[in-house]
Amino acid sequence: MNKTIKIYIGLLVLLFGAITFIELSRQRPINWTPTYNEKHKIPFGTYILHEELKNVFQNQDFQDIKQTPYEFFDSKYDWEEKTYNVTGNFVHVAQYSEMDETSAQELLDFASHGNTVFMSTNYFPKRLKDTLGFETNNLYDVKGNAKFTLTNSAFKNDSITIDRGINNFHFSKLKSENSTVLGHQIFDSVAFPNFIKIDHINGQFILHLQPIAFTNYNLLHKDNKKYAEATLSYLQEDAIFYNSLNKTNTNLDHSKLRFIKSQPALRYAWYLALMSLVLFLIFNAKRRQRIVKVIKPHENTTVAFTKTIGNLYYETKDHNNLIDKKITYFLEYIRRVYFLDTQILDQKFTKLLAQKSGKDIKQIKQLVKSIVHLKAKQNCTEADLLDLNKQIEDFYTK
Repeated sequence: MNKTIKIYIGLLVLLFGAITFIELSRQRPINWTPTYNEKHKIPFGTYILHEELKNVFQNQDFQDIKQTPYEFFDSKYDWEEKTYNVTGNFVHVAQYSEMDETSAQELLDFASHGNTVFMSTNYFPKRLKDTLGFETNNLYDVKGNAKFTLTNSAFKNDSITIDRGINNFHFSKLKSENSTVLGHQIFDSVAFPNFIKIDHINGQFILHLQPIAFTNYNLLHKDNKKYAEATLSYLQEDAIFYNSLNKTNTNLDHSKLRFIKSQPALRYAWYLALMSLVLFLIFNAKRRQRIVKVIKPHENTTVAFTKTIGNLYYETKDHNNLIDKKITYFLEYIRRVYFLDTQILDQKFTKLLAQKSGKDIKQIKQLVKSIVHLKAKQNCTEADLLDLNKQIEDFYTK
């Protein structure tokens, strides 16, 4: 071992020791990140809310939904009886809804069967806003604390003051015929509606714009829990379906280093090792072999080959074969992109494809009808091929 290597090793040992000493001696700061995760015990997690809901509704069924609302409730729907096999309350508390339009529509269907959807979030799905007829806004110039009040006289003593993590998201537009304002937030003596109830067919939506009120910090701060109790009293005495933020197989870090990255000490050690490796490469960046001749890769002839095959099929007038391949590739695209079963091209498939793709339902119906017709047709013409190709291209581009 030469002298230079010994110096490098000595410096790395001293540096690692200094970092370890600083890490162990410093006071760990409070994590004020607003995660709203039901497993987090940090100030802005919702561990207490999640556990207290179990206690309050201990005589009712309590389920954590670790799928999307669509996946969960669609599996509970009886298509023969045209109703759901479960009833109760869907509860969602988070800063963002992170819900696709299909799941939003499923919640509308679930509520329409006499159930309650409770959502406390800053951002609602567009489908809910359009269907229920409400709009939200945020005034960014607010200062100081906010006072949360409830309109029901039975809760006149349950007003609270929020001093951390507050914003001024409020309801700016409501349909008067089916909406009821249940609460306000007050900044500088100006009241803004932040808590409403909207009747939807046989059920209801209870919508709240300040999920910060349900975090661990605010439930334990002074007597703020009384506001949460009053707010949640609008739920039915029925099952609770809690929308977990710990979804199965969604948005997870599958990296093999995720545990190392989650621990501050291990993360620093990992970065130190990477820095050491970089320094080693810099100081030892000497050529140990002669220059290797650059060999240009082969030209990509995929496009030319595809055109040739396409012209071959077209010139031989084998329209049935070409139509069959167009349909096969299109249905494979539907399975891969929208995760739909393409074995049965019925009305349910058409509706789901329109919802997931965002395309016009009439366009989807015509495309599915053409596919079913051409698959059954024995002798397809050039006009059939051109018409099918145009409809498929319109689906991709429009």
